[in-house]
Amino acid sequence: MDFGVVLQADPPSAAVVSLMRRAERNGFRYGWTFDSTVLWQEPFVLYSRILEHTERLIVGPMVTNPSTRAPEVTASTFATLNEMYGNRTVCGIGRGDSAMRVAGRPPNTLARLGEAIGVIRDLAEGREAYVGDHRIKIPWIKDGKLPVWMAAYGPKALAMAGQLADGFILQLADPFLTEWMIKAVRKAAADAGRDPDEITICVAAPAYVGDDLEHAREQCRWFGGMVGNHVADLVTRYGEHSGMVPDELTDYIKSRESYDYAHHGRSGNPDAGFVSDTVIERFCLLGPVAAHLDKLQQLKALGVDQFALYAMHDAKESTLDAYGAEILPAFAD
Repeated sequence: MDFGVVLQADPPSAAVVSLMRRAERNGFRYGWTFDSTVLWQEPFVLYSRILEHTERLIVGPMVTNPSTRAPEVTASTFATLNEMYGNRTVCGIGRGDSAMRVAGRPPNTLARLGEAIGVIRDLAEGREAYVGDHRIKIPWIKDGKLPVWMAAYGPKALAMAGQLADGFILQLADPFLTEWMIKAVRKAAADAGRDPDEITICVAAPAYVGDDLEHAREQCRWFGGMVGNHVADLVTRYGEHSGMVPDELTDYIKSRESYDYAHHGRSGNPDAGFVSDTVIERFCLLGPVAAHLDKLQQLKALGVDQFALYAMHDAKESTLDAYGAEILPAFAD
């Protein structure tokens, strides 16, 4: 199993670069950031700096979207980084939650997202692609490589990930839901004539190493609020107890009210009070090292290829160090 770290692109940018370097020293292979152009600093500028100051780390957004960045711009930006640093990028992409809503627009349609996946990958790897009804090619790209991983929760999005994407990003670490969603992605891949085992499975969630479980829960409760935005969209689309989405995913947002993106992805988010302790423990990895090892083994057995930990709490450094010293070695091939 590979490991990644997910950070916000908060100033000072030097601190983000330093944490990414620390992650690489601890054996992490992937460095991810949020991509919400109003809430945080520009991630692709940071990626250039991170790549310059690391040797092996693969970087990318968790996740970008096809509207705040036009697909041809996204492809060219990734290709430029790859030309400079040797194909060390990955494109995580989704419909766009905070990036779109903070700018006053709804998330992208699945149709737009599905089209963008192929366009971005083809252009970034030097092939022709249609942008609208106009066929283009970026002429300077040579030997480019860009895997595109799609974030998804609902049945239509999971099917699209299986049909089109190189990888699937699931932003929660509940084993029951992980199993259900992986099966949906792999079935869609097989139905489309693809090899399901070729789709990389990435589970992303907060991880907090420490014995004070109550404190860890409070530091990570924001995550349930963030996931709740996507779940609310699913309930709007499919209704409650529809059988299309597991009740284990949708039931917890019944008392959800408003959500202010000013607190998005931050400890102490006042709009995450509806998230129960049980949900936080299901969705995240909390507690002593043994608890992390146990849950990661469960996820690996389900077919998870990468665990990307959100380090958005008051123990970023110590959690990265604990993973490097005691957890990553247990999963070394």
